[in-house]
Amino acid sequence: MAITASAGTTAATANKKRRRKDAIIFWFMVGPVVLGLLFFIFTPIVWGFLVSLHKSRGTVNLEEYVGLANYYNILTDEDYLKSLLFITQFSLFIVPVTYALSLFLAVMVQNAAWGKGVFRTIFFMPTAISYVIAAMIWRMAIFSGLPYGFANWIIWVTAEIEPIAWIGTIRPPWHYMVLVTVRLWLQVGFYMILFIAGMQDIPQEMYEAARVDGAESKWTLFRHITFPLLRNTSIFVLLVNLVHAFQAFAEFYNILGATWTAGGLLSLARPPLLYLYQVAMNQQFYGTGTAGAFILVLIIFVVTVIQSRLTGGLGKEV
Repeated sequence: MAITASAGTTAATANKKRRRKDAIIFWFMVGPVVLGLLFFIFTPIVWGFLVSLHKSRGTVNLEEYVGLANYYNILTDEDYLKSLLFITQFSLFIVPVTYALSLFLAVMVQNAAWGKGVFRTIFFMPTAISYVIAAMIWRMAIFSGLPYGFANWIIWVTAEIEPIAWIGTIRPPWHYMVLVTVRLWLQVGFYMILFIAGMQDIPQEMYEAARVDGAESKWTLFRHITFPLLRNTSIFVLLVNLVHAFQAFAEFYNILGATWTAGGLLSLARPPLLYLYQVAMNQQFYGTGTAGAFILVLIIFVVTVIQSRLTGGLGKEV
């Protein structure tokens, strides 16, 4: 009996030591991530919310508690409401276009007779480039507005059209061409890879069975098999693309920045983050700026939930 009790005590002690060792290893691996989230994600969010409840003019300290006054002020700000309307209209255009183009490229690359890896690399490479760098290239080289700018050189060689001031022209709004093309160039490759990954998960037996039933054309196979089975990928791409559209900042800031002092384009193509940047950094109304940022986060969350509900949500089989 004494031997049995001693053996049980030894086993329990060994289990405690093993659990303690596993806990130490776990926190050694996870601890830095938790600390990073705490100090670089959650703490700024909490502090930003507290700042939004204070006047905080010229400082991010909690000066003069004003409650929800900042939220009321920003919601009654005509310029902020115009920026929300603009980004909504911009999203209604850029999201479907990005989705359709990335899906088209994915289908073309996936069905290419040769060089699939090369095409994937070529289309995916822009994803690794900074928005700032791409915006500056678009502004200073491709759509510079000068006769030797790439876009003006192309239209002169092909149709002998005089140089166009792509960024400085309000009517027609050529600046949208610059903003849309740089955004598509940066994003389409990433979403294309997601669609290709979704296509590779579709069992080949389904295509073989469809061919046996007489579905020979690629369009028929895509319409009845590929596209329906890409449902989850499509929803994910639409949701992420919508969030990215509402978070637009870098390309607008770097492409249209030179037009700020001149007016015009600033009020016509100004997303909410750019306007809030001006309120917080230029005017130093940090409380009002953070209040507008939290309102934008709430709008993104609500729109994302609504879109997810309308599309049926992720994880369901067709």
